[in-house]
Amino acid sequence: MTTRSLVRDAADRAATYLEEIDSRGVAPTSDAVAALSHFDRALPERPLDPASILRELDEVGSPGTSTSAGGRYFGFVIGATLPAALAASILATAWDQNAGLVVISPTTAKLEAIALRWLLDALHLPSESAAGFVTGATMANFTCLAAARHALLERAGWNVEEQGLFGAPPLNVVVGDEVHVTLLKALALLGLGRARVTRVPADAQGRMRADLLPPLDDRTILCLQAGNVNTGACDPMSELIPRARAAGAWVHVDGAFGLWAAATPSRAALVAGVADADSWALDAHKWLNVPYDSGVAICRDRDALRGATAVTAAYLVQGAEREPCEYTPELSRRARGVDVWAAISSLGRSGIAEMIERNCAQATRFAGGLRDAGYEILADVVLNQVLVSFGDDETTRRVIAGIQADGTCWCGGTVWHGRIAMRISVCSWATTDRDVELSLAAMLRVASEIVVAR
Repeated sequence: MTTRSLVRDAADRAATYLEEIDSRGVAPTSDAVAALSHFDRALPERPLDPASILRELDEVGSPGTSTSAGGRYFGFVIGATLPAALAASILATAWDQNAGLVVISPTTAKLEAIALRWLLDALHLPSESAAGFVTGATMANFTCLAAARHALLERAGWNVEEQGLFGAPPLNVVVGDEVHVTLLKALALLGLGRARVTRVPADAQGRMRADLLPPLDDRTILCLQAGNVNTGACDPMSELIPRARAAGAWVHVDGAFGLWAAATPSRAALVAGVADADSWALDAHKWLNVPYDSGVAICRDRDALRGATAVTAAYLVQGAEREPCEYTPELSRRARGVDVWAAISSLGRSGIAEMIERNCAQATRFAGGLRDAGYEILADVVLNQVLVSFGDDETTRRVIAGIQADGTCWCGGTVWHGRIAMRISVCSWATTDRDVELSLAAMLRVASEIVVAR
């Protein structure tokens, strides 16, 4: 089989997978999962035929996937992939570019720079900000906090990249009680520690309480959150950021999905004042709906970001243009900016806003339908997240398991204020109002059967 026919076969199989996605359950069947043991064999002694490899991958592997690319997957804040972004990713994969240096790939470097400029514009962030593409919000948090560490220690006369943390002036990190685990992971990787943070109590919706903010100074990193992973709530930026900046503290915003509220007039008030922060972490594979993996680290202080992440060597030919490798921890990486450029091109400013507003309205519909049926909504629905309890913890667990087994849609469980809850995350371009109604009907049917049985 020629390369052309192999690629065409792959494209046909991918298109068929997407066309049939609504006709299968959202979670793979137990038989499909069991069949994956087919892959578990000894290392081949001789080359295998690429066509047979692709056929096996599709016929055995495709049924074992969750249909997160469809419109009824509401788990883990996972977006689908826009058609333009998917097509661009396929082409970019064929290009097989190392996106680290302009000289290696002028096209991807240019598209990345444009995509980053568009992102800043869409999110109303400072146009002078520097940014880099990373794997996701975990690495975006890591990268931004590395820039914060660089800037604050440089201010104290310490070069952390050269001298390390041994003997360095101490830094203080302030987070909310509802801080996301990936930000704590980033702090651990940076040597700033998970347990050394100062935690600020949160209100009933998960927002940091401004009235309990501790004293800050010029060696403090204040970490705020746009989009609580359970409730979608955002910390009160307009109250907290001015106080932090007046004290000389660095303000970082973990905005994995909630920062997209800034891109739509109906939700922008949730993150009012966020543009006055110093750095922002963002996922593109969530609400912008590009392929995994894609995150963005954004920093107001270009020198701080470059100081923390830039790399030089005699063989790395660098020119006068923006060099992508100077703004991310990675040197070699895939061309994530191509997918983002294509997604934004296909949506435009109005399309981004419409998608966010539609998903938020769909989340509100879920909450209303469940509440009207007598089930408890545990937090205000301000963005795209819904928390629901179906009674006591055991009943809620059984309903979640029942909904997952039913196959109409997929939602995960969580713990909120000590109670088991089902979490509905709506962030897919592919979710239609019909998907919502089908999923809501399935939720109510399963819940009714389990509650009555008890």
